[in-house]
Amino acid sequence: MRTQLLVLTLFMALTSSVQAQTTANEIHEATLSFLEAFAATQAERDYQVTFETGNIDSRIALAPCSAALAVEFTGDPWKSEHPSVQVACIGERPWRMFVTTTVSINGPALVATRPLGRGERITSSMLKSRSVVVNASRRGIITDADLVEGMVVRRPVNTGSVLTPDLLEAPDAVSRGDHVIITARNGSFSVRSRGKALANASVGEQVLVENLGSSRTVRANVTAPGHVEVPM
Repeated sequence: MRTQLLVLTLFMALTSSVQAQTTANEIHEATLSFLEAFAATQAERDYQVTFETGNIDSRIALAPCSAALAVEFTGDPWKSEHPSVQVACIGERPWRMFVTTTVSINGPALVATRPLGRGERITSSMLKSRSVVVNASRRGIITDADLVEGMVVRRPVNTGSVLTPDLLEAPDAVSRGDHVIITARNGSFSVRSRGKALANASVGEQVLVENLGSSRTVRANVTAPGHVEVPM
């Protein structure tokens, strides 16, 4: 009788253990729910998201989770079409695993309406908005033409190519040989003098400037077109 009771107890314990495991299907459903919520959020911003999850071994059986499974991207879905997703249990017996995904985000981006040559200044007529796979490029996209108006093309761009931040740069605020105003500043006190730029530079960059009064060469910060500043 005791033997039968022991066998029954072991069987019930084993059955309970198997039933309590977190299954591949539960992990799959948690991943799908997470991706569906992500897609719904982006739809509110006029982006269309399609997705697929990678295969999860059906034999997998992890410890039961006393809390809802936590799911998050481990990579940036805006810069990759294959961001991994982490599914984790933060309950009494914590664990985590990674699920591969394929995510495509379609939305508006600026593209070139004609070939753009190196050194050209951007105007709105050079650009138009078109729906593209936003996360197909790791270099990002540009959606607002006002933000790039007047910027300079760094290298040639083909007609229809997506405009990315690395293709543009700020125009030079000073050019080699330009006469500039040098402001030497110490707190609220400042002194101005005239100088000559010895190289090209944009706002925020440093440039060598010759002080026309003292003939000294100083390294200054470009603060505006024709204006540089040095600490006193």
